[in-house]
Amino acid sequence: MRESAMGRRRAVAVMLALELLLIGLGVGVAWGAGGAGDAPRRPVAGVPGPDFVDMNAVRSGAADPATSPPPAGAGSYTWDCGRNEIGHRNTANVVTAPGYPGQAHHVHDYVGNVSTAVESTPRSLAGAPTTCRNGDRSTYYWPVLRTVPGGDGGSGHPGHDGEIQVPAAVTLTFLGNPSGNVVPMPARLAGTVGDAVAVTNGGAHAVATWTCSSTAERRTTAYPVCPVGDRVLRIFDFPSCWDGRRVDSENHREHLLFATRSGACPHNTFPVPRLRMTLAYDLPPGVRFQIDAFDGQRNSPLTDHAFFLNLMPESVTARVVACLNAGRTCHDG
Repeated sequence: MRESAMGRRRAVAVMLALELLLIGLGVGVAWGAGGAGDAPRRPVAGVPGPDFVDMNAVRSGAADPATSPPPAGAGSYTWDCGRNEIGHRNTANVVTAPGYPGQAHHVHDYVGNVSTAVESTPRSLAGAPTTCRNGDRSTYYWPVLRTVPGGDGGSGHPGHDGEIQVPAAVTLTFLGNPSGNVVPMPARLAGTVGDAVAVTNGGAHAVATWTCSSTAERRTTAYPVCPVGDRVLRIFDFPSCWDGRRVDSENHREHLLFATRSGACPHNTFPVPRLRMTLAYDLPPGVRFQIDAFDGQRNSPLTDHAFFLNLMPESVTARVVACLNAGRTCHDG
Protein backbone atom coordinates (compact mmCIF):
# COMPACT_ATOMS: atom_id res chain seq x y z
CA MET A 1 0.00 0.00 0.00
CA ARG A 2 2.90 2.31 0.83
CA GLU A 3 4.41 1.59 -2.60
CA SER A 4 1.04 2.36 -4.24
CA ALA A 5 0.85 5.73 -2.48
CA MET A 6 4.40 6.51 -3.50
CA GLY A 7 3.51 5.58 -7.08
CA ARG A 8 0.56 7.97 -7.10
CA ARG A 9 2.75 10.77 -5.77
CA ARG A 10 5.32 10.10 -8.50
CA ALA A 11 2.56 10.20 -11.15
CA VAL A 12 1.28 13.55 -9.85
CA ALA A 13 4.83 14.92 -9.78
CA VAL A 14 5.39 13.82 -13.38
CA MET A 15 2.14 15.45 -14.52
CA LEU A 16 3.01 18.73 -12.78
CA ALA A 17 6.51 18.69 -14.24
CA LEU A 18 5.09 18.06 -17.73
CA GLU A 19 2.61 20.91 -17.38
CA LEU A 20 5.33 23.29 -16.20
CA LEU A 21 7.51 22.24 -19.12
CA LEU A 22 4.72 22.87 -21.63
CA ILE A 23 3.96 26.27 -20.11
CA GLY A 24 7.65 27.12 -20.25
CA LEU A 25 7.71 26.20 -23.92
CA GLY A 26 4.70 28.44 -24.58
CA VAL A 27 2.31 25.57 -25.31
CA GLY A 28 -1.21 26.15 -23.98
CA VAL A 29 -2.62 23.48 -21.65
CA ALA A 30 -6.33 23.53 -20.75
CA TRP A 31 -8.93 21.27 -19.27
CA GLY A 32 -12.02 20.55 -21.36
CA ALA A 33 -15.07 22.46 -20.13
CA GLY A 34 -17.20 19.34 -19.98
CA GLY A 35 -20.90 18.89 -20.64
CA ALA A 36 -22.93 16.20 -22.34
CA GLY A 37 -21.23 15.00 -25.48
CA ASP A 38 -17.95 16.72 -24.64
CA ALA A 39 -14.53 15.08 -24.54
CA PRO A 40 -13.20 13.84 -21.20
CA ARG A 41 -11.54 16.50 -19.06
CA ARG A 42 -7.90 16.24 -19.98
CA PRO A 43 -5.06 18.58 -21.05
CA VAL A 44 -5.26 19.61 -24.69
CA ALA A 45 -2.18 21.21 -26.23
CA GLY A 46 -2.90 24.50 -27.98
CA VAL A 47 -6.30 25.08 -26.35
CA PRO A 48 -6.38 28.72 -25.19
CA GLY A 49 -8.23 28.39 -21.89
CA PRO A 50 -10.17 26.20 -19.45
CA ASP A 51 -13.54 26.76 -21.15
CA PHE A 52 -12.33 25.44 -24.52
CA VAL A 53 -12.48 21.95 -26.01
CA ASP A 54 -10.96 20.45 -29.14
CA MET A 55 -13.94 19.61 -31.36
CA ASN A 56 -12.03 16.69 -32.86
CA ALA A 57 -12.37 15.02 -29.45
CA VAL A 58 -16.11 15.68 -29.05
CA ARG A 59 -18.17 12.62 -29.83
CA SER A 60 -21.29 12.73 -31.99
CA GLY A 61 -24.56 10.96 -31.46
CA ALA A 62 -24.86 11.71 -27.73
CA ALA A 63 -28.27 10.99 -26.24
CA ASP A 64 -28.45 14.16 -24.15
CA PRO A 65 -31.07 16.59 -25.52
CA ALA A 66 -28.62 19.46 -25.07
CA THR A 67 -26.29 17.99 -27.67
CA SER A 68 -28.77 16.54 -30.15
CA PRO A 69 -31.96 18.57 -30.68
CA PRO A 70 -35.21 16.83 -31.59
CA PRO A 71 -35.63 15.77 -35.21
CA ALA A 72 -37.30 18.22 -37.52
CA GLY A 73 -40.12 17.64 -39.95
CA ALA A 74 -39.41 17.43 -43.64
CA GLY A 75 -40.12 21.11 -44.30
CA SER A 76 -37.84 24.10 -43.78
CA TYR A 77 -38.13 27.82 -44.42
CA THR A 78 -35.01 30.01 -44.53
CA TRP A 79 -34.93 33.77 -44.82
CA ASP A 80 -32.29 36.51 -44.86
CA CYS A 81 -32.10 39.20 -42.18
CA GLY A 82 -28.41 40.06 -42.67
CA ARG A 83 -25.66 39.53 -40.11
CA ASN A 84 -25.85 42.85 -38.25
CA GLU A 85 -23.71 44.70 -40.76
CA ILE A 86 -25.31 47.92 -39.48
CA GLY A 87 -23.87 47.42 -35.96
CA HIS A 88 -27.20 47.37 -34.10
CA ARG A 89 -26.14 46.61 -30.51
CA ASN A 90 -27.20 47.57 -27.01
CA THR A 91 -27.70 46.17 -23.50
CA ALA A 92 -31.52 46.02 -23.61
CA ASN A 93 -33.61 42.88 -23.31
CA VAL A 94 -37.16 43.50 -24.50
CA VAL A 95 -38.23 39.96 -23.51
CA THR A 96 -36.95 39.59 -19.94
CA ALA A 97 -36.49 43.21 -18.81
CA PRO A 98 -38.39 45.69 -21.02
CA GLY A 99 -37.66 49.29 -20.10
CA TYR A 100 -34.37 48.54 -18.30
CA PRO A 101 -30.96 49.25 -19.86
CA GLY A 102 -29.15 46.16 -18.56
CA GLN A 103 -25.51 45.90 -17.46
CA ALA A 104 -23.03 47.84 -19.53
CA HIS A 105 -20.81 44.79 -20.11
CA HIS A 106 -23.62 42.56 -21.44
CA VAL A 107 -24.19 43.69 -25.02
CA HIS A 108 -26.55 42.06 -27.54
CA ASP A 109 -26.25 41.78 -31.32
CA TYR A 110 -29.49 42.11 -33.32
CA VAL A 111 -30.91 41.20 -36.68
CA GLY A 112 -34.41 41.95 -37.87
CA ASN A 113 -36.14 44.93 -36.28
CA VAL A 114 -33.76 47.92 -36.39
CA SER A 115 -35.46 49.87 -33.57
CA THR A 116 -35.04 47.34 -30.74
CA ALA A 117 -33.81 49.30 -27.71
CA VAL A 118 -34.49 49.93 -24.03
CA GLU A 119 -37.60 52.01 -24.68
CA SER A 120 -39.11 49.64 -27.27
CA THR A 121 -42.67 48.36 -26.96
CA PRO A 122 -44.45 45.81 -29.14
CA ARG A 123 -46.37 48.68 -30.73
CA SER A 124 -43.24 50.71 -31.53
CA LEU A 125 -41.49 47.62 -32.91
CA ALA A 126 -44.45 46.74 -35.12
CA GLY A 127 -44.05 50.01 -37.06
CA ALA A 128 -40.26 49.98 -37.43
CA PRO A 129 -38.05 49.03 -40.40
CA THR A 130 -36.31 45.67 -40.56
CA THR A 131 -33.17 44.10 -42.00
CA CYS A 132 -35.19 41.05 -43.12
CA ARG A 133 -35.75 40.94 -46.86
CA ASN A 134 -39.14 39.26 -46.50
CA GLY A 135 -40.53 42.08 -44.33
CA ASP A 136 -40.26 40.20 -41.03
CA ARG A 137 -40.26 42.82 -38.23
CA SER A 138 -39.39 40.36 -35.48
CA THR A 139 -36.34 40.98 -33.33
CA TYR A 140 -33.65 38.30 -32.91
CA TYR A 141 -30.71 38.80 -30.54
CA TRP A 142 -27.83 37.15 -28.65
CA PRO A 143 -24.74 38.20 -26.61
CA VAL A 144 -21.88 39.58 -28.68
CA LEU A 145 -18.75 37.49 -29.21
CA ARG A 146 -15.40 39.16 -28.52
CA THR A 147 -11.83 38.14 -29.22
CA VAL A 148 -9.63 38.56 -26.17
CA PRO A 149 -5.94 38.70 -27.14
CA GLY A 150 -4.80 39.05 -23.52
CA GLY A 151 -5.97 40.14 -20.06
CA ASP A 152 -9.16 41.94 -19.16
CA GLY A 153 -8.15 45.39 -20.41
CA GLY A 154 -8.28 46.73 -16.87
CA SER A 155 -12.08 46.69 -16.86
CA GLY A 156 -12.43 44.09 -14.11
CA HIS A 157 -14.68 42.14 -16.48
CA PRO A 158 -12.40 39.83 -18.48
CA GLY A 159 -13.37 39.71 -22.13
CA HIS A 160 -15.60 42.78 -22.18
CA ASP A 161 -12.91 45.04 -23.64
CA GLY A 162 -12.14 42.68 -26.50
CA GLU A 163 -13.03 43.38 -30.10
CA ILE A 164 -16.62 42.53 -31.03
CA GLN A 165 -16.80 39.97 -33.83
CA VAL A 166 -19.50 40.55 -36.44
CA PRO A 167 -20.79 37.17 -37.63
CA ALA A 168 -19.62 36.19 -41.11
CA ALA A 169 -23.10 34.76 -41.66
CA VAL A 170 -26.42 34.53 -39.80
CA THR A 171 -28.92 31.93 -40.98
CA LEU A 172 -32.52 31.93 -39.75
CA THR A 173 -34.50 28.77 -40.45
CA PHE A 174 -37.92 27.55 -39.37
CA LEU A 175 -38.24 23.75 -39.15
CA GLY A 176 -41.36 21.62 -39.17
CA ASN A 177 -42.51 19.08 -36.62
CA PRO A 178 -42.04 15.35 -37.36
CA SER A 179 -45.22 14.41 -35.47
CA GLY A 180 -47.68 16.57 -37.38
CA ASN A 181 -48.56 19.94 -38.82
CA VAL A 182 -47.47 23.17 -37.19
CA VAL A 183 -49.81 26.05 -36.33
CA PRO A 184 -48.89 29.72 -36.83
CA MET A 185 -46.95 31.53 -34.15
CA PRO A 186 -49.09 34.24 -32.57
CA ALA A 187 -47.99 37.86 -32.88
CA ARG A 188 -45.73 38.96 -29.99
CA LEU A 189 -44.78 35.41 -29.04
CA ALA A 190 -41.51 35.52 -27.07
CA GLY A 191 -38.91 32.76 -27.30
CA THR A 192 -35.96 31.98 -25.00
CA VAL A 193 -33.16 29.45 -25.33
CA GLY A 194 -30.23 29.02 -22.94
CA ASP A 195 -29.60 30.73 -19.62
CA ALA A 196 -27.59 33.91 -19.09
CA VAL A 197 -26.94 32.96 -15.43
CA ALA A 198 -26.34 29.22 -15.90
CA VAL A 199 -23.11 29.27 -13.84
CA THR A 200 -24.87 30.45 -10.66
CA ASN A 201 -28.29 29.00 -11.54
CA GLY A 202 -27.35 25.33 -11.56
CA GLY A 203 -27.14 24.96 -15.35
CA ALA A 204 -30.58 23.37 -15.79
CA HIS A 205 -31.38 25.53 -18.82
CA ALA A 206 -27.89 25.57 -20.34
CA VAL A 207 -27.79 24.19 -23.88
CA ALA A 208 -25.00 23.04 -26.15
CA THR A 209 -24.76 25.73 -28.81
CA TRP A 210 -21.13 25.54 -29.89
CA THR A 211 -19.52 23.65 -32.77
CA CYS A 212 -17.46 24.10 -35.95
CA SER A 213 -18.48 24.23 -39.60
CA SER A 214 -17.05 20.76 -40.31
CA THR A 215 -18.57 19.19 -37.16
CA ALA A 216 -22.06 20.71 -37.24
CA GLU A 217 -23.63 17.39 -36.21
CA ARG A 218 -21.85 17.67 -32.84
CA ARG A 219 -22.58 20.18 -30.10
CA THR A 220 -20.71 21.18 -26.98
CA THR A 221 -21.29 23.46 -24.00
CA ALA A 222 -17.64 24.56 -24.28
CA TYR A 223 -16.03 27.06 -26.62
CA PRO A 224 -14.81 25.00 -29.57
CA VAL A 225 -11.27 24.77 -30.87
CA CYS A 226 -11.94 24.24 -34.57
CA PRO A 227 -9.82 22.70 -37.32
CA VAL A 228 -7.85 25.22 -39.39
CA GLY A 229 -10.12 26.77 -42.02
CA ASP A 230 -13.34 26.06 -40.11
CA ARG A 231 -15.79 28.66 -38.89
CA VAL A 232 -16.87 28.76 -35.25
CA LEU A 233 -20.63 28.12 -35.11
CA ARG A 234 -23.25 29.01 -32.51
CA ILE A 235 -26.51 27.14 -33.15
CA PHE A 236 -29.63 28.08 -31.19
CA ASP A 237 -32.56 25.65 -31.43
CA PHE A 238 -35.57 27.30 -29.80
CA PRO A 239 -38.50 25.54 -28.12
CA SER A 240 -41.50 25.05 -30.40
CA CYS A 241 -44.46 23.73 -28.36
CA TRP A 242 -46.87 26.58 -27.54
CA ASP A 243 -49.49 26.38 -24.79
CA GLY A 244 -52.06 28.00 -27.09
CA ARG A 245 -52.84 30.83 -24.65
CA ARG A 246 -49.91 33.00 -23.64
CA VAL A 247 -47.33 34.89 -25.65
CA ASP A 248 -45.00 35.06 -22.63
CA SER A 249 -44.82 33.73 -19.07
CA GLU A 250 -43.27 34.79 -15.79
CA ASN A 251 -40.07 32.82 -16.34
CA HIS A 252 -40.25 33.34 -20.15
CA ARG A 253 -40.22 29.54 -20.66
CA GLU A 254 -43.48 27.91 -19.51
CA HIS A 255 -45.56 29.18 -22.45
CA LEU A 256 -43.17 27.76 -25.09
CA LEU A 257 -41.70 24.34 -24.31
CA PHE A 258 -39.22 22.02 -25.97
CA ALA A 259 -40.47 19.00 -27.86
CA THR A 260 -39.73 15.51 -26.58
CA ARG A 261 -36.86 13.46 -27.97
CA SER A 262 -39.21 12.05 -30.62
CA GLY A 263 -40.21 15.56 -31.66
CA ALA A 264 -43.71 15.33 -30.18
CA CYS A 265 -45.07 18.20 -28.12
CA PRO A 266 -45.95 17.77 -24.43
CA HIS A 267 -49.61 17.42 -23.42
CA ASN A 268 -51.75 20.53 -23.99
CA THR A 269 -49.20 22.23 -26.22
CA PHE A 270 -49.24 22.75 -29.98
CA PRO A 271 -46.33 22.62 -32.44
CA VAL A 272 -45.32 25.94 -33.97
CA PRO A 273 -42.43 26.47 -36.41
CA ARG A 274 -39.12 25.70 -34.66
CA LEU A 275 -36.62 28.52 -35.02
CA ARG A 276 -32.97 27.65 -35.57
CA MET A 277 -30.47 30.52 -35.56
CA THR A 278 -26.98 29.70 -36.84
CA LEU A 279 -24.21 32.26 -36.32
CA ALA A 280 -20.90 31.68 -38.11
CA TYR A 281 -17.64 33.45 -37.23
CA ASP A 282 -14.31 33.66 -39.05
CA LEU A 283 -11.70 33.68 -36.28
CA PRO A 284 -7.90 33.32 -36.49
CA PRO A 285 -6.56 29.94 -35.30
CA GLY A 286 -5.68 29.84 -31.60
CA VAL A 287 -7.44 33.09 -30.70
CA ARG A 288 -9.24 33.26 -27.36
CA PHE A 289 -12.85 34.42 -27.53
CA GLN A 290 -15.76 34.89 -25.12
CA ILE A 291 -19.37 36.00 -25.06
CA ASP A 292 -20.45 38.97 -22.99
CA ALA A 293 -21.89 37.86 -19.66
CA PHE A 294 -23.31 39.13 -16.39
CA ASP A 295 -21.32 39.54 -13.19
CA GLY A 296 -20.40 36.24 -11.60
CA GLN A 297 -20.82 34.19 -14.78
CA ARG A 298 -17.10 34.12 -15.76
CA ASN A 299 -17.93 34.68 -19.45
CA SER A 300 -18.71 30.97 -19.43
CA PRO A 301 -19.91 29.31 -22.64
CA LEU A 302 -22.57 27.63 -20.48
CA THR A 303 -24.33 31.01 -20.34
CA ASP A 304 -24.88 31.28 -24.09
CA HIS A 305 -28.47 32.25 -24.90
CA ALA A 306 -30.71 33.97 -27.42
CA PHE A 307 -34.18 35.49 -27.73
CA PHE A 308 -36.79 36.37 -30.30
CA LEU A 309 -39.98 38.41 -30.25
CA ASN A 310 -42.28 37.42 -33.09
CA LEU A 311 -43.61 40.29 -35.22
CA MET A 312 -43.72 38.45 -38.54
CA PRO A 313 -46.53 39.74 -40.81
CA GLU A 314 -49.48 37.37 -41.19
CA SER A 315 -48.83 36.95 -44.92
CA VAL A 316 -45.26 35.77 -44.25
CA THR A 317 -46.40 33.53 -41.40
CA ALA A 318 -48.89 31.89 -43.77
CA ARG A 319 -46.10 31.16 -46.24
CA VAL A 320 -43.98 29.63 -43.48
CA VAL A 321 -46.75 27.33 -42.25
CA ALA A 322 -47.74 26.26 -45.76
CA CYS A 323 -44.12 25.47 -46.62
CA LEU A 324 -43.44 23.43 -43.48
CA ASN A 325 -46.69 21.47 -43.57
CA ALA A 326 -46.17 20.61 -47.24
CA GLY A 327 -42.69 19.31 -46.45
CA ARG A 328 -41.01 21.73 -48.83
CA THR A 329 -37.61 23.43 -48.62
CA CYS A 330 -38.25 27.15 -49.04
CA HIS A 331 -36.02 30.23 -49.25
CA ASP A 332 -37.51 33.71 -48.93
CA GLY A 333 -35.39 36.80 -49.52
